[in-house]
Amino acid sequence: MASRGGPRAAGTDGSDFQHRERVASHYQMSVALKSEIKKLIYTHVGIWLLLLAQMCVGHLKLLPHDQVAMPYQWEYPYLLSILPSLLGLLSFPRNNISYLVLSMISTGLFSVAPLIYGAMEMFPMAQQLYRHGKAYRFIFGFSAVSIMYLVVVVAAQVHGWQLYYSKKLLDSWFTSTQEKKKK
Repeated sequence: MASRGGPRAAGTDGSDFQHRERVASHYQMSVALKSEIKKLIYTHVGIWLLLLAQMCVGHLKLLPHDQVAMPYQWEYPYLLSILPSLLGLLSFPRNNISYLVLSMISTGLFSVAPLIYGAMEMFPMAQQLYRHGKAYRFIFGFSAVSIMYLVVVVAAQVHGWQLYYSKKLLDSWFTSTQEKKKK
């Protein structure tokens, strides 16, 4: 090619390099998926902080129990769900496959499993609320079971999408690894 300001190679206007400027699709996908997973992790951290605040207020008795109810049993193991998110974030800088796999496995164990248990634990109280209109636990005047079911639904979606995007990211990284081995 030609140097800056110097003579150009015969038969070229200097624009024939553009075909070499494309980024491989698996690298583009990796960047896009990392961005989506980070958004989901930040959403998860927000949910986690809300549950942590509810637990602290309930246990430290900062507000009366008629305003903020004591936490349900499923909320305690759900506090461990921050660990898979941290592992996921740690896997991004160097495309660490083992951290991402550990993050996916522990998301199922520490995030999804407590949510399933929580839905089952709160079901009798939800039934009682909707059949008889009786609620015994409240969070700022609203039925605690209704609010916590909303949290469970949102958190389940966040973790489901997080697992889906993590699987796609893992596939993208394997594609990249296989192409490096071919060279």
